[in-house]
Amino acid sequence: MTRDETPVVQVKQLDVGVDYSQVYLVDEGCDACGQFDGVPGHPVGIIRVEKGRASLIVGPQWGTVEFTVAVADRDPGADLDGYEDIVEISYESPSGRVSLEEWEGREYSLPPLPAGPGAYRLRYHVRGMDEEVAIEIGDHYFLQIWPEPPRDPTVLKSTSSSFQYWLNSERSRQAGVE
Repeated sequence: MTRDETPVVQVKQLDVGVDYSQVYLVDEGCDACGQFDGVPGHPVGIIRVEKGRASLIVGPQWGTVEFTVAVADRDPGADLDGYEDIVEISYESPSGRVSLEEWEGREYSLPPLPAGPGAYRLRYHVRGMDEEVAIEIGDHYFLQIWPEPPRDPTVLKSTSSSFQYWLNSERSRQAGVE
């Protein structure tokens, strides 16, 4: 990349409390908890998106996980070597301001989205999802956000059995098999 092509990235590192194996990306003015029951699934298993909201699956049922969020002005590139599972999906932000939210509603403000309201791409990286105890084994969750027109969800890398569980579970749900 030349100097003009280098993305401008703002990074926030957090220790996020999880319950029910979920963390949420929530647009200002939207509510996350309990809102995903009627939302159509997506073929990437570990993330589910609706306008202004995204539900991100983590390995542990409850506890605290390390989470890094990078907001960029263009695609910052995937970390294919540092993570076991990586997926991408389109996301619509009505306000251009988002936060990471725990199940109980605690919010962590994130940098403003660089293009304001509109279409973005989420790239979700996961490491250590198969382990029972998160912090002890070094699991980590990394979410990248940048402006991009909507396109189909993509699985970039899939190696953990937990990812396969969520992926197959989502495919079964879409096919009407519970």
